[in-house]
Amino acid sequence: MHHDLPRRPAAGRRTFLLGAMLAALALPAASHAAETLTLYSGQHEQTVDQLVEGFRTQTGIVVKVHSGEGPELANQLLTEGKASSADIYFTENSPELQLLSEHGLLAPVDRATLAQVPARYSSDQGAWLGVLARQNVLAYNASKVAADALPASVLDLAQPAWKGRVGIAPSDGDFLPLVSAVIAMKGEDGALQWLRGLQRNAQNFDDDEAVVAAVDRGSVATGIVNNYYWERLREEHGAKGMRSAIHEFAPGDVGALVNVSGAAVLRTSKHQAAAQRFLAYLVSAPVQAGLGRSNVTFEYPLRPGIAANPALTPLDRLSPPRIGWTKLGDDSQAVALLRKAGLL
Repeated sequence: MHHDLPRRPAAGRRTFLLGAMLAALALPAASHAAETLTLYSGQHEQTVDQLVEGFRTQTGIVVKVHSGEGPELANQLLTEGKASSADIYFTENSPELQLLSEHGLLAPVDRATLAQVPARYSSDQGAWLGVLARQNVLAYNASKVAADALPASVLDLAQPAWKGRVGIAPSDGDFLPLVSAVIAMKGEDGALQWLRGLQRNAQNFDDDEAVVAAVDRGSVATGIVNNYYWERLREEHGAKGMRSAIHEFAPGDVGALVNVSGAAVLRTSKHQAAAQRFLAYLVSAPVQAGLGRSNVTFEYPLRPGIAANPALTPLDRLSPPRIGWTKLGDDSQAVALLRKAGLL
């Protein structure tokens, strides 16, 4: 029986163009007869559209995209099982991939492809491939809270001093890995205590985009978000138009979690070689470099030697908590605790 993960609301979800950049990086189409792959994608739609167009230009392989929220698509794949038409799953957070791996639905990623990114960013069992990463941070409005008064730990936001001063999006799929990380480090009882503190203190929003917008306009002093939502808002408004900033939690704090976007091939795919080729394409040097240069994705490319957008703190300077993907889990405990705390 699969886990009933919350669906992230589609209405506030922005998509961002990479333009023709990735397609321009592609090589001439191969001469062999075209295959068609089906990609279940929980990533931003227009970014994925550019990736699949670049892949088609390079290989001649057509990729049909079925888009949705990552947890929703993971549950759909569990329901479909062997009858699924999906060849590839590409999503924003590792727990959704772990869930499918636990149920034996993923084919091993080719070793040569896994070797293109550091092993710590992919499945411990080689069942899925890390493609991009982003950091969990606290957005804050300087007119509402001084920088030197910001907490060292995300756990501090459950304290009474933060009542009414923090925004969260508990129904957003991006919030689940943070809850799972707190469970991994503090146990279920500690995590539940933290969530109940947030339930008392926090203003709830539909998604991270709504959180960061509320912080920037001063509706709430701080907000727990992934870094790229703030970066995208700054790109939209311009640096001079921003009234908020990013605070990074202390090194090793659970709040400094790095989330990994990953991809996998479904075991039931009838196009295994082509699907594996798509995964190799995602971590190829030209594509990773294009993603790193982009002013729209603001995620960290995971292939060594590829620079991230200069607006970001370099990946090698981040100090996330040491939690392996297996220990982080599949978010089922996180969903249960969010409901128990009254946040879902």
